[in-house]
Amino acid sequence: MSGGDDRRHVVVVGAGPAGLAAAVAARGRGARVTLLDASDELGGQYWRHLPESRPAARERILHHGWDAFTALRSRLVADDGCAIVTGAQVWAIERPTPEVAAPTPDAPAPGQPAAVVHVLVGQVDGSRRAPLTLRPDALVLATGAHDRTLPFPGWDLPGVFTAGAAQALAKGERVAIGDRVVVAGAGPFLLPVAVSLVQAGARVVGIHEAARVPGLARGWLRRPAGLARAPHKAAELAGYVSVLARERIGYATGSAVVAAHGTDRVEAVTVQRLDASWAPIPGTERRIAVDAVCVGHGFTPRLELPIAAGCRIGADRFVEVDASQGAGPAGVYAAGEITGIGGVDQALAEGEVAGHSAAGGSPSDAAVASAGRRRAVAHDVAGRIEAAHGIRPGWTGWLRDDTLACRCEEVPVGRLRATARAAASTDLRSMKLATRAGLGICQGRVCGRTVEQLLAAEAPACGGSAAADAPAAPAAPGPGSDRRPLASPVRLGELAAAYERRDAGPPSLAAAAPGVDDPREHAPPTTPAHLSTTDRKDLP
Repeated sequence: MSGGDDRRHVVVVGAGPAGLAAAVAARGRGARVTLLDASDELGGQYWRHLPESRPAARERILHHGWDAFTALRSRLVADDGCAIVTGAQVWAIERPTPEVAAPTPDAPAPGQPAAVVHVLVGQVDGSRRAPLTLRPDALVLATGAHDRTLPFPGWDLPGVFTAGAAQALAKGERVAIGDRVVVAGAGPFLLPVAVSLVQAGARVVGIHEAARVPGLARGWLRRPAGLARAPHKAAELAGYVSVLARERIGYATGSAVVAAHGTDRVEAVTVQRLDASWAPIPGTERRIAVDAVCVGHGFTPRLELPIAAGCRIGADRFVEVDASQGAGPAGVYAAGEITGIGGVDQALAEGEVAGHSAAGGSPSDAAVASAGRRRAVAHDVAGRIEAAHGIRPGWTGWLRDDTLACRCEEVPVGRLRATARAAASTDLRSMKLATRAGLGICQGRVCGRTVEQLLAAEAPACGGSAAADAPAAPAAPGPGSDRRPLASPVRLGELAAAYERRDAGPPSLAAAAPGVDDPREHAPPTTPAHLSTTDRKDLP
């Protein structure tokens, strides 16, 4: 350990690739680390696996980079200076009000924490969760992303799954979502999902990529020499292609699932050819019998906590970071998919930089510079993915008026459009209150971006203006539907208890998580600081 302060406390939120890399890097510089994750197991969505109580010999086959994960996990679990708290829901982050000016833009004011982090630890479906309040010197946010799914007629039928959910069941439970499955959407993520389904025992009847070949070529082959810096990506692609060839799985470009059919569940889908803007081409419809549909059109970053922490949010709706992964407020850093969708390589590199920076490292340090070079390669790949597979505006052409825009509150597209025109307004909050779109159990996590884009397309009819690509762009810069004062569901009793404790001081880590020592308040514990909360179901 070198170049760090053993009194410096770093809290890392999220134990996926970015969070694990950040925690390891911060510990390498001598900082005390508290690693929080809502799941029961480390690894995040990317390294979702069977619990340790159900070991499996095939994990290395089912996961890319499994050895990297086990190395990161082993270092942290065996490190007494890292408190690992699983089953930990960070439900709010408060920004401190400095009493004195910060010495530098990258450090909180003396005696002031980077943020106040409110956590509930325990089973979500249990009757009691223990409160925990942390006031770290530095905060690393690695909250990841969730699936983006464009709606289509019938997408609310049982048997329609997001790509992430299908892969989570296949990798984390060894369960296939159906016997005959069609995979559709956009992006390279469709390939590993299809392979995971095959490994779980499903028959994949086809993959339908919305982007057309010319667009794919322009996106992936721009500055071709840059691809030579990521040869492992070609090897990864070859592995997927070999499975598709062996299983005789077709891969259609410029094609999409535009409707699902069935009574009590999916029985068939309609696929249709798309033009370059993703608008469906009339007369190209084809019906396929399936019992499950897997769809994914990219990912939406989980921005509730970054917004609450005061992070800069760019026009592209990702957290803006500097060379040290600093996200705006002093002492707050961001890494992984919340800064841009770039996959595991980007997450690992950004997490490493963020961890070093949070522990007091400088971008000029050798370790930080090395991670920075890997980050640059990953950013190049991420740019190619967006250029090749990014959502195009014509997808609204497969919607009908009765297609649900918001599944939780059963708000159809037609009602949303009619309400906006009747009110001559596309204001997001007004439309949510008038139609209830985005007010259901997911709080707009699934439909929020779609509602924004549909409203943006209505701007000309409401007296406003919209660019030609409005349906594929955010309705307006800023947090939009991503702003949520409470980042996860909290019981009224839990809120009331938190209010009643306001004069008693913050709950300690030891009280919230028995067996986990607070790395800021105590000397290194004599036993591994690890808490595993079992039998817990993840929140949406």
